[in-house]
Formats: sequence, structure tokens, C-alpha cells
Amino acid sequence: MNSIFVTGAASGIGRATAELFASRGYFVGLFDVDGAAVAALAAQLGAGRAIAGELDVRDLGAFRASVAAFGAAAGGRMDVLFNCAGILRMGPFDKVPAEDAHLEIAVNVGGVVNGIYASLPLLEATSGSVIVNMSSVSAVYGTPDHSVYSATKFAVRGLTEALDIELRPRGVRVCDVMPGYVSTKMVHEQKIKSPIVGALGVHLEAGDVASTVWNAVQGDKVHWLMKADHALFARLSGFSSLARAIMKHMIRP
Repeated sequence: MNSIFVTGAASGIGRATAELFASRGYFVGLFDVDGAAVAALAAQLGAGRAIAGELDVRDLGAFRASVAAFGAAAGGRMDVLFNCAGILRMGPFDKVPAEDAHLEIAVNVGGVVNGIYASLPLLEATSGSVIVNMSSVSAVYGTPDHSVYSATKFAVRGLTEALDIELRPRGVRVCDVMPGYVSTKMVHEQKIKSPIVGALGVHLEAGDVASTVWNAVQGDKVHWLMKADHALFARLSGFSSLARAIMKHMIRP
């Protein structure tokens, strides 16, 4: 049975992805800081279909222990690592507490790095394995009102590109998904809502991203953008002055 390890699996994109892959015959590892929520999801998926555990992706030791438990339950294989766990803090740079900014870096970048370090031996032992990292359209051009979040997604994009070159010869493909705003708690429950959200709109559901993760696992591209308008913006990013003008227009109240 193919298997997928999902971080941030308690809700939103992580949960939708876990449910989709389970429905298509995958054994699913459900890991999140909310241990109770992933345990409930594992029970919902049914006996022998999933393993669940509490995991703070900032803790490399805990990540390695979670991967070991997953490997034992999944028959010594990991076909897909989905580094989905992430956080977002919106607001002008100096209105976001420094502690929150550093937490974004630790979770969004450090968590992905930890996941790859912890999972690589199992991935290399599994033929045709894939790492899917959660990036964002915010990795196309620096996004005001979530500048640190945007920077973390640039880091994920760069890590993805570099590791895909490094790891393909070792049998592990690396890619990322780059959605715009998704209708999840992470977007809707922000204390400060950026005007860019209104300008771009929230056009995606968690299930849309889950379907793209599925396509990324089956496909061969490095970057997976979600919508034609985002693909257009990615092309525009080659013209930095135009992309900057677009961002400046959207940030106006």
C-alpha cells in the first residue's frame, strides 16, 4: 500500500489532502500539534488506514520519532512526504510581534527542513518517492502585509528547487504547490486582514489544493500554481517593476 506522511493534518489543506489520499487507497500519517484532532480523523478513516500523532514540526527529535512510528506502521515505506504545516500572521511589518514573525520562520521553514531531514532515509528506501512542500503564490513576489510569511515561502521555493536537483539522482523527486488565498481558518481568522486579500479574493477551497497535491505526486513539474491568474502573475514577476506596481496598488486601503 502506498503511503503519505502529512504535517498540519488536523485541519484545512492538510486534512483535505489526508482525506483525499486515504480515499484513493493510501495509508496516511496524520501529524499535527493538535493530537486530539488527528486521532479523531484517524478513527474516522478506519482501522489500518492511518496513524496519528501529536507533532510540533519545530522539534527535529520529535519529527524523527514520528517518522519512525509511521515507517513501522506503513511497512517501511514513505511514498509521499507532504510538508503542509504552516502559520500566517498578517499586518504591517511593525504591527506583527517579533515573536510571531520568528514563529513563522521556525514553522514554515524550519518545519520543512526538519521534515526532510527526518524522512529522507525512508523516502530513499521507497521507489519513486516524492516530497511536496507547501509554498505559496506569495513566493512569486514579496507580499506586503505578510512580508515574513512571504519570505518563508520564498525560502521553501528555493529549497524545493535546489533539492529537486540534488535528490532526483537518489530517487526522490521534490516539488511544491503555490496556492493563493485558500478558504481556511488561517486566512479567515487573522486579527489584521490585509487589503490584498480583498483585492485578490479568496477563490480556493482546501480540497482544490488537495487535488493539486495529488496531481503533483503523479506529475513531474517542480512548481504547481493553482489558477491561470496566478500563473500570469508568476510570468509578470519576471518584470519586477510591473509586479511591484501591482502590489502597491493592491495594498492601498
